[in-house]
Amino acid sequence: MRQEEKLAGARLLLDSAVAGLLLDEMEAAAINQCIQARPEDDATRAAFAAEARAIRTFRRKLALMAEDVAQGQAGAPA
Repeated sequence: MRQEEKLAGARLLLDSAVAGLLLDEMEAAAINQCIQARPEDDATRAAFAAEARAIRTFRRKLALMAEDVAQGQAGAPA
């Protein structure tokens, strides 16, 4: 896959209402599971917190890729 195709895919995901809703729901579910975990279950809480962080990081990376395209820096390192 060429860099241009990757950047176009990132823009497509960011512009997609369905993808946004899906990521919103996944993040909310991870946060809720983190909150609802038993107080003594640190491993479960940590796993769901990591999942929520991963979703946020994914969104941030997509936004940065799309911003690079908008600024004409498609070849910039990620």
